[in-house]
Amino acid sequence: TMDLIAQLALAAGRAWGAGLRLYAVVFLAGIAGRMGWIELPGSLAYLGNDGVLWVAGAFLLLEFLADKIPMVDSAWDALQTFIRIPGAMVLAWGALGEQGEALQFAAALLGGSIAGVTHLGKAGTRAIINHSPEPFSNGIASFFEDGLVIGGLWLAMTHPWVFLVLLALFLALLVWLIPKLWRAFAASLRRLRRRQVAAG
Repeated sequence: TMDLIAQLALAAGRAWGAGLRLYAVVFLAGIAGRMGWIELPGSLAYLGNDGVLWVAGAFLLLEFLADKIPMVDSAWDALQTFIRIPGAMVLAWGALGEQGEALQFAAALLGGSIAGVTHLGKAGTRAIINHSPEPFSNGIASFFEDGLVIGGLWLAMTHPWVFLVLLALFLALLVWLIPKLWRAFAASLRRLRRRQVAAG
């Protein structure tokens, strides 16, 4: 049972991390498996492949830079909507490779949902931050997300029960927060349009 809990925590952790930083999750998992720090399930062994590591590393660097630039980060998030969620589903599916197809399929659905909620929360928060007049909050938020992903993945590997409880609380908070974030974003856009009309 504990093996299954550990696998569930890894599947959920990678899906959650993919909603924030897909390429970082793929690269870190691949490097960790390659170096023997963790044992990747057979269905995810390809993450340690040279080609996968080079591609993930290149996109990790690109994402690291794009995510630090106001407005560019929101354009990047919009594009990643079509990449992070399917990527999370593949990672969650592979993490339960030893548990049979039914559980893998359930993990993929759950992983996509976790990544979707996390991605929407990130994108909504950053869209609001981008309308802040001072230049530092965007970079601070981005570096915080970088650290959050690394810390979350470590927690999922070392303390799976703790991670799963914190993840449930985190997702509940996001489900409550996301509608408010997008309403605030829409209101800030309306104010911006009114100022433009008044100025014109």
